[in-house]
Amino acid sequence: MGIGIWALLVFIGIIVFWNLVLKRNIAEAMLAGFIATSLFGGTKFFDLIWSGLVFAGTNEVLYASVAFVFMAYVIDHTAIIASLVKILNSLLGRLPGGAAYVDTIASAVMGTLAGSNSGNTATTGSITAPWMVQSKFSPERAATVVAGNGGLGAALPPSASMFIMLGFAPIAAVVSEGDLYVALFISGVYQIIYRVFLIMYFVKRDNIKAISPEFIQPLKEAFRTGWKSTLIFFGALIPIVVTIGPLAESFMENPNIGEDAMDSISLITWIPILIILISMIVGWTKLPKSATGWSDFLNKAIPRFSTIGALLVFAYASSQVLTDLGLPEDLTTVMDSIAISKWLMVLLISLLVALVAGPLSSTATLTAIGMVAFAAMVSAGVDPLLAVVAILVFASTEGASPPASGSIFIAASLAGASPEKTFVPLIVYYVIPILLIGYLIAMGILPVPT
Repeated sequence: MGIGIWALLVFIGIIVFWNLVLKRNIAEAMLAGFIATSLFGGTKFFDLIWSGLVFAGTNEVLYASVAFVFMAYVIDHTAIIASLVKILNSLLGRLPGGAAYVDTIASAVMGTLAGSNSGNTATTGSITAPWMVQSKFSPERAATVVAGNGGLGAALPPSASMFIMLGFAPIAAVVSEGDLYVALFISGVYQIIYRVFLIMYFVKRDNIKAISPEFIQPLKEAFRTGWKSTLIFFGALIPIVVTIGPLAESFMENPNIGEDAMDSISLITWIPILIILISMIVGWTKLPKSATGWSDFLNKAIPRFSTIGALLVFAYASSQVLTDLGLPEDLTTVMDSIAISKWLMVLLISLLVALVAGPLSSTATLTAIGMVAFAAMVSAGVDPLLAVVAILVFASTEGASPPASGSIFIAASLAGASPEKTFVPLIVYYVIPILLIGYLIAMGILPVPT
């Protein structure tokens, strides 16, 4: 094996050891991994350090990810999600099992806005988990649904997992952020559709009835008081419409705009900017009104950047170091020497990602093996974009993967359930079907735009 592969194995080992054995912060693990991989360069150690940091520091995805973190903070502070959930309750609450449908849709909404599995579970589950138990779902069933839906935080763009994959130099060279955003969104829609049918099955199996209307706010009232919260979706819709489709083509053909100008518009940069602006306009009454208030507001946001910022900086820097050490060429050589069919390679990668995502978070999983999984699938004949989407789908099982998923224990506490009683249902109803969705996407059976 080449030096690039040895460096990668050490990198993975340090992440697992630091995170699982030492129980330390994942950002610290990334720093340790970055230094360790650079040591493989010998006398070029400092050159590799500099090359990696320059790559990370000039990486557009890094700045976009920080913007998304601040976006999630603003949305949370302005209570926009609470207004959206009230509207969903009014729309779906009168259905048998309405709380479970609301949790599914609200988790999808949260996934497109915040991209955090545990945060998704806590935010939506705090409302829907007790409501589901009140609707005669068993506590274990309620916890299973809430934890299973929490995975939509990583399944839908934007997410830290998406940023990590885009930050790897070999992937960034062949997959654009705009194409990945749209393709990952479509794959997320497949997951939502599956979850809706699963709720229908649970409602019928458990004989769930509609709850009393007195617990549901009338739609007219909910929309009257919260309709402004729906405006934040224009923050994502406007950049997508402008850069993809007929309108984008007309702009490209316009000599006063042109293709170069359109190519310079970044979805992952403008979406958080617009959503932040819209959220601040919609929720201005909850924002500070003084210099002292704004100082306190911004100071409380800083801790949210510390872990994800350091994680992404050193993850991206490490990816560049591994590239400089010849990892892509080494992996290509190894994969070419292995005679394995496409379907089997995709199956093995799906199982590998799911197994690693069990004890680790989706971000740690993809930092550790995302590039290897990508190289293996592409070498087996999978389209690069489909490979990235499938890997992200596989990693989104983290929220439902026992025994170490934070989402499981959050959901169990909210529903008053025993966490261990949700382990098997989560594997049967969420982990395996989601892996199948990712598998079908990689094989080109479930269509996504490429």
